[in-house]
Amino acid sequence: MPPVSLSNALPGAAGWRLDAGHKLSLPEVNSTVAVPVGGLWWRRLLAFAGPGYLVSVGYMDPGNWATDLAGGSKFGYTLLSVILLSNLMAILLQALAARLGIVTDRDLAQACRATYSPAVNFVLWLACEAAIIACDLAEVIGTAIALKLLFGIPLIGGALLAALDAFLLLLLMNRGFRFLEAFVIALLIVIAVCFVVQIAAAAPPVAAILGGFVPSSQIFTNSEMLYIAIGIIGATVMPHNLYLHSSIVQTRAYPRTEEGRRDAIKWATTDSTIALMLALFINAAILVVAAATFHKSGHADVAEIGQAFELLSPLLGLGIASTLFAVALLASGLNSTVTATLAGQIVMQGFLDLRLPNWAQRLLTRGIAIVPVIIVTALYGERGTADLLVFSQVVLSMQLPFAVIPLVRFVSDKRKMGTFAISLPVAAVAWLVAGVIVILNLKLLYDTIFG
Repeated sequence: MPPVSLSNALPGAAGWRLDAGHKLSLPEVNSTVAVPVGGLWWRRLLAFAGPGYLVSVGYMDPGNWATDLAGGSKFGYTLLSVILLSNLMAILLQALAARLGIVTDRDLAQACRATYSPAVNFVLWLACEAAIIACDLAEVIGTAIALKLLFGIPLIGGALLAALDAFLLLLLMNRGFRFLEAFVIALLIVIAVCFVVQIAAAAPPVAAILGGFVPSSQIFTNSEMLYIAIGIIGATVMPHNLYLHSSIVQTRAYPRTEEGRRDAIKWATTDSTIALMLALFINAAILVVAAATFHKSGHADVAEIGQAFELLSPLLGLGIASTLFAVALLASGLNSTVTATLAGQIVMQGFLDLRLPNWAQRLLTRGIAIVPVIIVTALYGERGTADLLVFSQVVLSMQLPFAVIPLVRFVSDKRKMGTFAISLPVAAVAWLVAGVIVILNLKLLYDTIFG
């Protein structure tokens, strides 16, 4: 299906009017997924279902596994409240990212480039690239560990294999964006099934799980717990996902009119909310399995994924438990490397306005992100992978303000969003979320420097 014409750009949003030189975000798939006009509501929901699941991948990637395993084994169910809070924050921020993309026909990177000076945009691009490298560090190491656990492939070999995901993305995108979405959703189902089996085997106490969702003051007074908590937030609310979501919602061929955009916002928000509830289940499941298996049995120091793999089957009394754990990790790593590659293209294309073929852009963005990861993996090898994974998620958290603050500013501005600007109560909550992220990061910096 050819892209929808953008000649009827949103009236009233003068700050975002599209000119003849404006480039579509991901032009090869922009407006290529048909959306039924009228008819049954579930058909419209299915038409919009997909982008939310690609975004949700980043909320259950191997970096989450490291922070959730560390949190569950050391502190039991206490940090479930942090997972819940960060997931609620993610639902709000991803809804705002979808709104920005649908209303303005720009992704977040393009919106920044249209608003800020070249110097500011360069700094924002560097911050986002640092976040993508940190994300890749977690994803590549996680995938490499899974390949080693399942097939005995050396860690550096698995890391090099994980770098080939750029070619997998090219293959899927050439078949159409729906093929990419189907691939991602299939792997998400594999992950969910693996953890349903593990939770059933662990049989955690329901009362303890529910108690873990109630916030505890220990999170703020215990510096080690706070470090892992900030890592969980960094692993859950991922900065590059905001750029990704604001772009891929535009793959839907909704009418570029006020009514069409309003309808698209409703269904895109529904899609991402449902998908992120699945991410909440996966993240909570990893922590619950770690708490019920390791913390309960006195193995409070289990943070390495390899340790967890070795101990799961003996402690649960289920021979297949460790294999399911590794299969889920491999599915998570494959999914997250594919979506991170796509996000890297969106970020570089949006900030730098590159004029390269799509395949060249993907290989370039993948190379920038993957080379440091391969070097780190080669240097560290088996040693300290858990520390690297948790540290990578803290780095992600440190980059969040550079994505969240521009996003909230844009969607709150009536000059840019017109009638689609968010209401004052929603804006207040969004700024509160941004403030919480900044305060937690400052607290982490203080503890790191002076603690």
